[in-house]
Amino acid sequence: MRRVIVLGSTGSIGTQALDVIRANPRRFELVGLAAGTNAELMAQQAADFHVEHTALGASDAEQLVRDVEADVVLNAITGSIGLGATLATLKAGRTLALANKESLIVGGELVRAAAADGQIVPVDSEHSAIAQALRAGVDAEVRRLVVTASGGPFRGRGRAELGDVTPAQALAHPTWDMGRMVTTNSATLVNKGLEVIEAHLLFDVAYDDIEVVVHPQSIVHSMVEFVDGSTIAQASPPDMRLPISLGLDWPHRVGGVGQPLDWRAATSWTFEPLDDEAFPAVLLAKAVGRAGKTFPAVYNAANEQAVNAFHEGRLTFLGIVDTISRVIDAHDAGDVLTVDSLAEAERWAREKADALIASA
Repeated sequence: MRRVIVLGSTGSIGTQALDVIRANPRRFELVGLAAGTNAELMAQQAADFHVEHTALGASDAEQLVRDVEADVVLNAITGSIGLGATLATLKAGRTLALANKESLIVGGELVRAAAADGQIVPVDSEHSAIAQALRAGVDAEVRRLVVTASGGPFRGRGRAELGDVTPAQALAHPTWDMGRMVTTNSATLVNKGLEVIEAHLLFDVAYDDIEVVVHPQSIVHSMVEFVDGSTIAQASPPDMRLPISLGLDWPHRVGGVGQPLDWRAATSWTFEPLDDEAFPAVLLAKAVGRAGKTFPAVYNAANEQAVNAFHEGRLTFLGIVDTISRVIDAHDAGDVLTVDSLAEAERWAREKADALIASA
């Protein structure tokens, strides 16, 4: 029986995690819940699961992690505000099921230094797939990681065709049902850039050895290529309950959380190279990741401001990544990475992005 705390319980990942826990009462015990603002839904969840310990807001979520005895903490908080909960979980010695990729990307070496070997289990479908595939060999046998991308709603369009796309079109994702920020990040490929940084930090693979390939069917969630020429892929229908369940009970598999592929039905999987000219966010993310320090925090914060401006009609779609690039070019990172320096870098990046957007 694993005692579980779910942070971000009212969001998409959090509610699906509760589905997994509900279906496996002999395997998981829910002992704590935290939400951002939806107190009413969290209260209903607490009543349904007979949970006494709840928290509202990021700082209270951190305290919940410190105070409540648990084996695993699922961090599904949205945004870099989840960094505190990530660090608190690691300090408390609990397994961190990480759905809040921003906390690792922004926290970088701070998070890696706080984590014991194997303490972080990825919940993103791509990184869960890589973790599963890596079990086929040892570290020295890995040649590269191949991160798959759906390509989003604008797959196949050149840069010239993206200048006048609308927010509604950007939110029409062909595969996944996600929130406004993540769905827009999928359309710009910023989300895939963030995932490349996350893959580097999780698996300690050089950026030159992490490749993004477009796979519109979203069946192969990522792959690992080994030195003997073998490529091990993890394939399943797109359903986040599978990687969530692995995050909660790694490395054990939970029966019945997802449906297998139907091998009796004729189907085709396709893979295409990423168009870096139309979607430069991945190359920019690799440069940001190599620079390290506060650069990933600036990338993430500038993107959030630009995405909001796009949906408010103050910025074009292409202006999102262009703004991130300009903010990165203007950034001067300090020599020491701390929680305070990260907070200051994010504040500066948001102000810089807002100024650039206002003057465009």
